[in-house]
Amino acid sequence: MVEFKKGGTLMATQTQRRISTHESKSVTLLLIGVALGYLMLFLGLPLVAVFVEAFKKGWGLYWAALQEPDAWSAIELTLIVTAIAVPANLVFGVAAAWAIAKFEFKGKSLLITLIDLPFAVSPVVSGLIYVLLFGAQGWFGPWLQAHDIKLIFAVPGIVLATIFVTFPFIARELIPLMQAQGKEEEEAAVSLGASGWQTFWRVTLPNIKWGLLYGVILCNARAMGEFGAVSVVSGHIRGMTNTMPLHVEILYNEYNFVAAFAVASLLALLALATLLVKSLVEWQAKRSGEPLHHGA
Repeated sequence: MVEFKKGGTLMATQTQRRISTHESKSVTLLLIGVALGYLMLFLGLPLVAVFVEAFKKGWGLYWAALQEPDAWSAIELTLIVTAIAVPANLVFGVAAAWAIAKFEFKGKSLLITLIDLPFAVSPVVSGLIYVLLFGAQGWFGPWLQAHDIKLIFAVPGIVLATIFVTFPFIARELIPLMQAQGKEEEEAAVSLGASGWQTFWRVTLPNIKWGLLYGVILCNARAMGEFGAVSVVSGHIRGMTNTMPLHVEILYNEYNFVAAFAVASLLALLALATLLVKSLVEWQAKRSGEPLHHGA
């Protein structure tokens, strides 16, 4: 009788939960409409406006704006910085996630807190930190000058600032995923005689491949679009230390709207391409039955 009551209570709870989460068709359509309207107002319209302004005076001026030496320099620098920052964060993210998820050690909570630090600190503040450390009047400025090493107002400073603001993305995607998977498979591989690298390549990496790729995509998107930290450490030197977002700002401040929106449209296209790749990764992960992260 007790078991029947328990089963009846469970069935009643499940039925009540289904009823409580069921809404009428009109309410569902209203919620969908509000969500779509919000997206169109704050995302769709600005995106359309960028392309409208970029092509407002024809293809000729659009291509001319993208073919300027300063624009090419900004595009090239953006790709170079991204190509350095993303692999660096890939190595750090995998190592940090593996250590946090698979081992117990002193300072583990501190490491997790430090990983989340760029989410809490303004990018402008992070750029100022690098100026304080490596600027001409900074802590290490005199030593760097004595050895003819230039970090601030140069490409290395831009790379460092970009790495700082983007390094949580990969680690934060992998940590909950690896914690949810546990360490039984790795322990079984080690017990069978596998080395650390063999365990990682044949057991750990296949289990986290989709989450890892997802984190790389997010990190890549942030690295290409970073403005605040890069603006502080770059010095805004045209043709040398301007990335694409900084180049857009300079062109807009000079009232060169066609060129500004042309470069902005290229950034938007890169963002849309990133979104497409992200959607493909999510679809493929769902198709394979492997979660991108814990709870996915």
